[in-house]
Amino acid sequence: MKILTTQQTRSADAFTIAQEPVSSLDLMERASGAVKGWITARFSPAQPVVVFCGPGNNGGDGLAVARLLHHEGYDVQVFLPDPAQNRSADFTQNLTRLPQEIPTHTLITSEDLPALPPNALVLDALFGSGLSRPLQGLYAELVHWLNENAANILSIDVPSGLLADAPTPEEFSVVQATVTLTFETPKLAFLLPKSGPYVGEWHVLPIGLHPDFLATVETPHQFLTKEVIQHLYRHRQKYAHKGTFGHALLVGGSYGKMGAILLAAQAALRAGVGLLTAQVPAAGYTILQTAVPEAMTLTDLHEHHISTFPATVSQYQCIGIGPGLGQAEDTRLALEALFRSALPPLVLDADALNLLAHDRALLRTLPHHSILTPHLKEFERLAGPAKDDFHRLELLKNFCAEHACYVVLKGAHSCIGTPEGTLYFNSIGNPGMATGGSGDVLTGILTALRAQGYSPLETCQLGVYLHGLAGDLAVAAQERQESLIASDLPKFLGPAFKTLSA
Repeated sequence: MKILTTQQTRSADAFTIAQEPVSSLDLMERASGAVKGWITARFSPAQPVVVFCGPGNNGGDGLAVARLLHHEGYDVQVFLPDPAQNRSADFTQNLTRLPQEIPTHTLITSEDLPALPPNALVLDALFGSGLSRPLQGLYAELVHWLNENAANILSIDVPSGLLADAPTPEEFSVVQATVTLTFETPKLAFLLPKSGPYVGEWHVLPIGLHPDFLATVETPHQFLTKEVIQHLYRHRQKYAHKGTFGHALLVGGSYGKMGAILLAAQAALRAGVGLLTAQVPAAGYTILQTAVPEAMTLTDLHEHHISTFPATVSQYQCIGIGPGLGQAEDTRLALEALFRSALPPLVLDADALNLLAHDRALLRTLPHHSILTPHLKEFERLAGPAKDDFHRLELLKNFCAEHACYVVLKGAHSCIGTPEGTLYFNSIGNPGMATGGSGDVLTGILTALRAQGYSPLETCQLGVYLHGLAGDLAVAAQERQESLIASDLPKFLGPAFKTLSA
């Protein structure tokens, strides 16, 4: 799914209006009908609805939703701040359509703010994604008042005050939504750590924007959906054998951190690799052979950390390096020697990334098309500090282009960076996965998929989705995010593959 800018969304509206043809008022009615349908499917008419409408088209959406909910038997009130402001034509039209039975109140000063019913559903229709400056005066006061007094806020399009395509300064007044209903495509701000919390739970509502525009418009930002991932997933053929699905090598583990490579190995096997070899320090031999009997084990000459790589690596279809690796000097030298070899594809995580960050000359020799999986701090060590979330995305694009690599920047919506500059945001997963070892599981999944012949981009897309889906299925089985641990994730990769096959 494409992620459009505010300007592109306006262009999509205009194109739809011109090509169907349909009036802007009727397009607004479609959007409002979608919001009404979402609300009526989840909230009883016994729950009062209070709608706050700004003077533009977002306010027009709010007025139309109020009318439609009234016709469905809901107890609706409407509040209109600052009537002196210029009102859009579609707002004015929807105001004339508002049934007289709906109580409509004018807010001139903050003293006019109402006492909300304790169980009210509050609709924020003050300002949509077109806002480009901070809210001031009565609107700023109203936003603060809503955040303090409303327990359940549903924002239409975006939370009022939030910038959709740029960082929102901390001094801006922004509605803290419980739920945000946006139209046709998600907004980039919804997917980023600083702005995402304002949005709450969000949903994309289709409103029939013209498919020709959506098919041809260009954007560097994509949102991964189940439909996209299902097209990537390759079903197994009857006469396949273990050689069909690749031989992967996982390298890692150090004294006290052998569990990391164990988790990666379990995940690689559950992600379908045909053969797996794990190279570990000598101290890890018994651990790996006992806990992961399906994996072959190579032991390093050093007892407690990795000091060398196998003499030949050509037998492997992918090498995953990093879980529990440590940052010993001979480990760095071994990695430097490996980079000079004729290599199969690489997946690099954890201390492998830290070794790259500490040795910029080593980073410059990174083999092309490698996959890196940093969390935010690891990425900062690699690419430098970001001024804000949007700047970090630019750093990500530049880093991938400079090093011809793919980066899975891990987070609530893990972002896949590509050498071409396109960014793909994952749509699935949960906060229960914010636990030690979860990243090691991802490394195992990616290594297994790359060994099976998926391209670097396909590996990243399918891998992050399977990882998140396994987390969601694990939580569904256990009913609590708090109880999720990393070793749960490989157990739910089978059900995750089954879900993709459905």
